[in-house]
Amino acid sequence: MRIIRITLATLCIIMMTSVAFAKDKKAAKPMDPKTMKELYTKLATPGEPHKLFASLAGSWTTKTKEWMEPGKPPVESTGSAEMKILLDGRFLQQEVTGQMMGQPFSGLELIGYDNLLKRYVTAWLSTMGTGIFIMEGAASPDDDKTITLKGRHAVPGGGHMTHRAIWKIVDNNIQTFDMYGSHHGGKEMKMMEIVYTRKP
Repeated sequence: MRIIRITLATLCIIMMTSVAFAKDKKAAKPMDPKTMKELYTKLATPGEPHKLFASLAGSWTTKTKEWMEPGKPPVESTGSAEMKILLDGRFLQQEVTGQMMGQPFSGLELIGYDNLLKRYVTAWLSTMGTGIFIMEGAASPDDDKTITLKGRHAVPGGGHMTHRAIWKIVDNNIQTFDMYGSHHGGKEMKMMEIVYTRKP
């Protein structure tokens, strides 16, 4: 009797899997070339988030605060950022110079909005390391100029540090970037705050 029950259960699982597979196969039916071309053209066309990028192009000064240890005052520094639009309005490039952890610092960031995935994606490279730091996120439903990004990177000794950043475009002349982080799933703390002011 037990063997019959196991056999029936196995048959049910196989049938359910077959139905699910058939549905997936149906959903994955290839599009005709014209429809596919129209879809890809639409996905490649810059939209409202990309217009937001365009409004940020130009030269900026930066004021940065870094919290090195909990309970201690932040280290403050100034710098500059150059922002420009790439590939016909599809991406924003930010090139930053200043101080980080008391040392001269240069960084390059590429910012995009993926029309297919419907989320912002950033890639950060700097003189502080040799890795590429990726963050992804979305704009607030109440305010499309407040964008929350999340990411993580490996740390010496093993494991990862997770990050949460809030990028707020106050207006065409002011923007802020607040970064929070936590080690190994520990308590999140504020790590950095940058205020951007457009140069006259």
